[in-house]
Amino acid sequence: MAAFRAEGPGSASSPMGNQEQTTANCGAVDSWGRPLTQLYGKGVTDNLEKLLRPEVRAGVSKEKKKKKTLKEVSRRRQKTCSKEQAWLEAAQAFIEETLCPPGKEPDVQLTQLVIDCVKTIWLSQGRNQGLTLPLSYSFVSVKDLRTHQRLPCCSHLSWSSTAYQAWAKEAGPHGVPLPRERLLLLGTLTDLSGDLEQECRNGSLYIRDNTGTLGCELIDLDLSWLGHLFLFPSWSYLPPAMKSSGEGHLELWGAPVPVFPLTISPGPLTPIPVLYPEMASRLLRHRSKHRNVQPNLAGELVRLSALVKSRKKAYFILSLGGSSPDGSHVSVIVQVPAQLVWHRALWPHKAYVLTELRASKLPGHRYRIWMTSPSSQLLPLKPECVRELELELEGAPLETNPQPLPILSNPQDKKGPGPDGLVRDSRLLSYTGTVTGTLNRAAGLYELDGQLGLCLAYQQFHGLRRVVRPGVRLELQDVHLLQSVGGGMRRPMLAPCLRGAVLLQGFSRLAPETQPSRRAPGASLYEQLVWEHQLGLPLYLWATKALEELACKLCPHVLRHHQFLQHSSPGNPSLGLQILAPTLEVLVPPGCPGRDPRSEILEEPHHCPLQKYARLQTPCSFPTLAALKEEGKCRAWASFDPKTLLPLPEASHLPSCQLNQRLAWSWLCLLPSAFHPAPVLLGVLVPSSRKGCLRLQDQSGSLPCLLLAKPSQPLTDPGLIGCLVRAERFQLVVERNVRSSFPSWKELSMTGFMQKKQARVYVQIFLADALILSVPRPVLHSATSSRPPQTEPSLPEGPHIGQSRLFLLSHKEALMKRNFCVPPGASSEVPKPTLSFLVLGSWLGGTQRKEGTGWGPPEPREGEDSDQKVLLIFLRSSVRWFEFLHPGQLYRLVVPGPPTPMLFKEGGSSCVSQRPPELAGCASCLTVQDEWTLELASSQDIPEVLAISRALPESSLADLLSGNFTDSLVSFSAEILSHLWIKPGSSGATRRCVKLTVALETADCEFPPHLDIYIEDPHLPPPRGLLPGARVYFTQLEKKVSRSHNVYCCFRPSTCVQVLSFPPDTTISAPLPHIYLAELLQGDKAPFRATASCHVVSVFSLQLLWVCAHCISICPQGRCTRQSPACPTQTSISQASIRLLVEDGTAEAVVTCRNHQVAAALGLCPSEWTSLLELVRGLGRVALQFTGPGAQPESSAKTDEPLTLFLWTLCTSFSVLRPIVLSFELEKKPSKIIRIEPPRLQRFQCGEFPFLTRVNPRIRLSCLSIQEPEHPSALGALVSSC
Repeated sequence: MAAFRAEGPGSASSPMGNQEQTTANCGAVDSWGRPLTQLYGKGVTDNLEKLLRPEVRAGVSKEKKKKKTLKEVSRRRQKTCSKEQAWLEAAQAFIEETLCPPGKEPDVQLTQLVIDCVKTIWLSQGRNQGLTLPLSYSFVSVKDLRTHQRLPCCSHLSWSSTAYQAWAKEAGPHGVPLPRERLLLLGTLTDLSGDLEQECRNGSLYIRDNTGTLGCELIDLDLSWLGHLFLFPSWSYLPPAMKSSGEGHLELWGAPVPVFPLTISPGPLTPIPVLYPEMASRLLRHRSKHRNVQPNLAGELVRLSALVKSRKKAYFILSLGGSSPDGSHVSVIVQVPAQLVWHRALWPHKAYVLTELRASKLPGHRYRIWMTSPSSQLLPLKPECVRELELELEGAPLETNPQPLPILSNPQDKKGPGPDGLVRDSRLLSYTGTVTGTLNRAAGLYELDGQLGLCLAYQQFHGLRRVVRPGVRLELQDVHLLQSVGGGMRRPMLAPCLRGAVLLQGFSRLAPETQPSRRAPGASLYEQLVWEHQLGLPLYLWATKALEELACKLCPHVLRHHQFLQHSSPGNPSLGLQILAPTLEVLVPPGCPGRDPRSEILEEPHHCPLQKYARLQTPCSFPTLAALKEEGKCRAWASFDPKTLLPLPEASHLPSCQLNQRLAWSWLCLLPSAFHPAPVLLGVLVPSSRKGCLRLQDQSGSLPCLLLAKPSQPLTDPGLIGCLVRAERFQLVVERNVRSSFPSWKELSMTGFMQKKQARVYVQIFLADALILSVPRPVLHSATSSRPPQTEPSLPEGPHIGQSRLFLLSHKEALMKRNFCVPPGASSEVPKPTLSFLVLGSWLGGTQRKEGTGWGPPEPREGEDSDQKVLLIFLRSSVRWFEFLHPGQLYRLVVPGPPTPMLFKEGGSSCVSQRPPELAGCASCLTVQDEWTLELASSQDIPEVLAISRALPESSLADLLSGNFTDSLVSFSAEILSHLWIKPGSSGATRRCVKLTVALETADCEFPPHLDIYIEDPHLPPPRGLLPGARVYFTQLEKKVSRSHNVYCCFRPSTCVQVLSFPPDTTISAPLPHIYLAELLQGDKAPFRATASCHVVSVFSLQLLWVCAHCISICPQGRCTRQSPACPTQTSISQASIRLLVEDGTAEAVVTCRNHQVAAALGLCPSEWTSLLELVRGLGRVALQFTGPGAQPESSAKTDEPLTLFLWTLCTSFSVLRPIVLSFELEKKPSKIIRIEPPRLQRFQCGEFPFLTRVNPRIRLSCLSIQEPEHPSALGALVSSC
């Protein structure tokens, strides 16, 4: 019973209680704790105890385990045998289907040989878990790979999982290694594509089985492998790009294993007679009996050209050299289709024998050349198998020796690159490196070893394009090195031409990166840049970068990549090439000869597009519209300097309200020449359905634009919507609005006084200076907006149906928010003002219906007047037509869909919709629906329009400047002189407004009169383009007359603005005209501003004062005198004014000078003027009034004070009463409201003789500047008396 008292929870050593210990001492118990002796008796219990002893139990357990293990092994063997049997059956079925000749009995031997090959490779890894067959591998056919394998993969039969993981780690941390698939690939290695025609051989390699062929790449090809069946133990497969019409390809990593033993051909029984390069070269230049022989050529491969594929044939050229010190070599051209695959088997610096060559002369080439024949063979050179053929050459050589092959020198021995802009020579060298990055796969641009750039575009690298990716190792023979090429590329560039070769030394372990779709297409377009447009490398690099920028701007939401980068043909030009064409036409010299591949490879000295180059200064860039807009804002605020906008001394006399008002609005015009490189504006023209303006749009966003067809010709054709606008000449306008609280001019440098800054950015373009390109439909929506761009609704697909009507536009009203009547049955909610505009026009002809691609004849107009007026209402989405509608133009209003009777007539379905309250009783009112479209009609559409004048109506100058108010609405063209924002409370304004000062354009007036135009809410902010220097046509402004009898105009809802021309790019300030004062008495024909040489006769008044900069109260001792409420600031400024009487012998004028002009009038220098103002500061104000010449002045201060006496003496001295050159403007703008006074009789006394003459009335002028005359007059002033 001791056996049952083992150490455990119930043993004596256990910390359990006594009850458990007592139970254990009673012997064996059942699961309920009852002694077994009580249940079965003592005999049974003894036998049971023997069986339960530890040693007995261990023996029984081992026996059971052994039997169980044998059963499991047997079961596993049966299972493995069944799996192997299934695998063998699947292998046999696969071999019969894909490898056996179709229509023949199954080849048992072939099946066994294939399985033996698989076993051999499988067992070579040494870690096969005792399996003789790779049961985890399955056979795959070419068709299955092309059809079902959508992701890149690799398969390595001889590798264990550990070996694959180590291989994958060597791929590096920056890439994803090729995932492993357990697939077995068999096929015939061949250079035939689909069929067995010899003409289909182009040097490519394929794997073929019964299901198809698949292109492949092999690093070291043995020509004896072609046409044999192989098992490929290590390979990778790269499928074509998603949604691509191309095919995938295979990369064969290791040597293939032949299924059938390869027959080793015995060497020649007798040595092959060969010519070495020196003798072969001499033979080509002699006339001899040996000319017709087909010799064998032996030598070391010293040069291998690229494989050139033309429309007629493909070929490559190799050069064999000898061991002689003169470095003689001989070239051989290989163009037999079956021999093009040699290009994959040739390696530089290895020796070869080419058999049965023949001499030939290439068209356009100076020398004869050796050429292979169809029976030629490529053999490795074994000295024991060849003997040199001795030839006796008779006569003198017919041709001179070609130049020897240049010896490549160390690049470090060369001189460094020359200065920028000079033509440099590239360097020829050989280089071996690893591709570490893809710059532009379609353009053939890669990164080598993280330091160099590689351009393969100057070779036909169609086969390499699918292989080259990060991780690929390349050997470059005879490659050009170009340093400091410019064009946006900072690293040195390696670029092989057709003379050099690009040899594959190792495949990449990385899976191809998921290329953006914009880089997949466009390879043919890049080839056109090199082969047809003959771009050098610097310009090609810039072009590729520019196309990338353009693709980012436009693709894929504005335009599809394949549409943008499609191959350019005469009937279907590439959009990308059209955008670059204007720049390329300037940079590429015309008449460049095309590339001659054979001359490029053979001629000495070598000449190719890469031989010479010059550093390219980036000609232009294509920034996104968002970047251009942001750059404009940054430059506008960086150049915003209040001290520049308000220069001293003018700013020092302005009170705070005027100071901040002058800073409230300013503008900056940026030309392309202000940027480096110069930007080219590019975007799709899109109208806005929310704001009614035009925008240029790309992927990054949109930029408002103001377009004119040419000066004085507005944009009228809605067919330009959706077109691509490319402009090299444009104006980027930034209007700056600032809300500031500068106390005075002293704080202008403190930016903390600017509370709010806003900028309105837009571009101004003349379409005559732009390139307009049609964009393939459909135009997709922008990536920055979930809504599509508001283009004109297109007619439904299929047969177009609809109706239209022509109308002549006579007037267009302002685009603003208006209230509209609520139609019957509408919602009870209070309607909100809606952005809209109205158009008044006349119907021309009746309704026309769509007939095919044109319009049918007009329907008869029953009950309509011949000149029926119509008012068109544009609201909601139809406001997008605002910028295209202009008075005097003929348009067609198109309604898509089935014809609707009475649609354009009174009482029609569209004539009872919403309308403004003032037009509620107008029956001839039509609301343009959102889906309706507009077209610009031609005058030939209706003959009667030819007799209608399309000139813009303009009010006469007499009506503008007179007090006649029979028609208070005026229209005119003018040039904007100034643009000023006026705040409420300043200059007598009750609410904010914009004041435009314009110069009227009149044909019969030499000096255009000036006029003020005020723009108030709801017309704020004012329309774009109202800039100083711009010419604008204003329609139906309201004319008003101020209390001082000045004529001015105001905006009304009927007002419309049409910009005629933009401000000039360069502002040239024309000098003011020099006139006589009497010329100012000609009324509206007098200049508003001019210069006159005159004499100061007397001073009428002088006032010097210091005022508070905030409230303009007098500030004695620099302290504001305002008490309730107290002024928040104690900043004071000086102000001054003087009224002078001047004459020039033709007329007299009273001139008012202000502030710093007073110093010039008094003849004081700046220091004297400053001292005088400091003397006035203590008093706060000094004013003198002169009643006439020689009279005593009236002063606000005591007349006996020294300051007053000094000023009286100064004003009556010859320092003031002197000849001057006065620049002035009229105190009042010219008008015909106040009649000019007639000349009056006045008596003059000159010595003893009195004179009586007629004197013109005095003219009132405001001084602009006073300058001293160059030749002061010696004449004294006339003294007048009444």
